[in-house]
Amino acid sequence: MFNPNAKLDPGQVQDRRRGGGFGPVAAGGGGISLIGLVIALLLGVNPMDMVQQQAQPQAQSEVAGAQATQDCQTGKQANEREDCQVVGFVNSIQKYWSEEFGRRGQQYQPAQTVLFSGNTQAGCGYASSAAGPFYCPNDSKVYMDLTFFDELQRRFGARGGPYARAYVIAHEYGHHLQNVLGLLPQGGGTAGPQGTQVRVELMADCLAGVWMRHAADTAFLRAPSEAEIATAMDAAAAVGDDRIQKQTQGRVHPEAWTHGSSEQRQQWLLAGYNNGDLNACNTLRGRV
Repeated sequence: MFNPNAKLDPGQVQDRRRGGGFGPVAAGGGGISLIGLVIALLLGVNPMDMVQQQAQPQAQSEVAGAQATQDCQTGKQANEREDCQVVGFVNSIQKYWSEEFGRRGQQYQPAQTVLFSGNTQAGCGYASSAAGPFYCPNDSKVYMDLTFFDELQRRFGARGGPYARAYVIAHEYGHHLQNVLGLLPQGGGTAGPQGTQVRVELMADCLAGVWMRHAADTAFLRAPSEAEIATAMDAAAAVGDDRIQKQTQGRVHPEAWTHGSSEQRQQWLLAGYNNGDLNACNTLRGRV
């Protein structure tokens, strides 16, 4: 899927994984607790509830393997290694939004992605891998433990694959765009199908779709196939509030939704992809 001759910029990804271990794209990973994952998936943008204020990660886990992604230099490596794949997606996402902001007479502010295992220090506190991927507006960084994608596939039935990962990464960068544009709500916002928390999350889904529509324009990737878009849509459905609640609680509680239903998430991801325009992603007005 990546242009094998594309030149990657590994400086956009900071690697804090223990031991610097990495493997092929199909490799499995360790487990994240199901309860922790469910809680994290139902959170808003700032995962403060998952922050481990008391846990002190060992220095070794913070520095060992810090250069593991530094040898991700080409698109060929992104086609072979999951961590290099993350570098490639981050490069493409940020190149597109930087150019798009420039076309609009605005300036995009780059954000690093931090890969970690277990726990790590974030601008929002000490974060656990149980939080899943998240964006911390305090330091403008995206945090993720790659084992999340294995858990998403095993526990919640997502089909997985590169564009499922791409969707998650692009969604978190959607939150960064919201932060840059001053669209993140103060105080967490309100829950429920039409609440501000859901609206913010659906906007991030839509922004992910906009990037997918233009991914090939960045020269890092070829245009996604229908099957690849389908895997992204499947991942969006897998993290719908209604599906998670039904699976874990046996019933659906719409008043507690913070990310949106499976249908809403797919609807707005597809809206972004079909329109390919930032202006199509205004979820703050009307019904969503």
